[in-house]
Amino acid sequence: MFFTRFETYNFNRIFYIIIAFYGKLIHVKQNHTIKAVLFDLDGTLIDVDLKKFIPGYLKLLSESIAHLVPQKKVISKLLKASEAVNNNDGTQTNDSRFAEIFFPLEGFTREEIQPYFDEFYETKFVELKKFTKKKESARHVVQHVFEKNLKAVVATTPVLPLTAIKQRLDWAGVGDFNFALITHIENSRANKPNLMYYEEIIDFLGIPPEHCLMVGDEAKDMVAAKIGCPTFLVESSNTDLTQSILEPSYQGNLEDILKIL
Repeated sequence: MFFTRFETYNFNRIFYIIIAFYGKLIHVKQNHTIKAVLFDLDGTLIDVDLKKFIPGYLKLLSESIAHLVPQKKVISKLLKASEAVNNNDGTQTNDSRFAEIFFPLEGFTREEIQPYFDEFYETKFVELKKFTKKKESARHVVQHVFEKNLKAVVATTPVLPLTAIKQRLDWAGVGDFNFALITHIENSRANKPNLMYYEEIIDFLGIPPEHCLMVGDEAKDMVAAKIGCPTFLVESSNTDLTQSILEPSYQGNLEDILKIL
C-alpha cells in the first residue's frame, strides 16, 4: 500500500486545490440531467461585502422609525425576530413568524410601523448598493439557463421582502429575467440551512431533487445535497471552507456552470 488513508486524503485535497487555483471545474460526483438551477444571490450572482451590508442595513432600517423607537431597541428586536425566522418550523410563513416576535414594538402595531418600512425599501434601501459589485458573468450564466429551457430559481435566504430581493437582482444585472420562483420572507416557511427550505422549492417545481442543481457560495447552500440535489460551490468572500460542509458535487467559478448544463 503506497499511501496511508491520511496521506491519500491529503494528496486528493492538494490535487483539488491546485486544479481550483488554475480556475478549472473540479470534482464531479454526479451526472444527472439538470432540469432546474437554484441560484443563491449574495456572493453567487452578485458580490456583496456582508460585513458592511448587514450593519448598514440595520442602521438604515432602524433610522426609518427612529422618531418612534430608539435605534438600539429596533436593532435588538430585529435580531431576535430574525433568529426566530431562522428557527421557523414550517407551520407559518417567515413573515408571520417575524411579525409575531417583532410586533408590537414599544407599543406600536405593525399597521403603524409598516408604512415607514415600506418607504425605507422604496427610497433608502438602494443606498446599500455601494456594498455590492456586479459579476459580469452572472447575466451570461442566467441567460444560458433560460436558453436551455431550464427552470431558474432565485434561492436566496428568505429573510427580506420581495422588493429588497428584486432590487438586488437589478444590481446584479439579472432583474429582468422571468424566474420560476424567487424565495422571500412572505412566501417561505423555513430558512437556510433548514432542509424544509429546499424541500419547499422542490415541491413547487415538481422536479425530482437529483435534477435540481443548487448553486451557492456557503455551507448553507451545500446542504441541499442532503435531499438529493447536486451542488455547485462558487467561492466568494463569504465562503468558509473550514466549516464542516458536505463536499460539493462541483466547484469552480460562476461561468464554469456552463460546462455542466
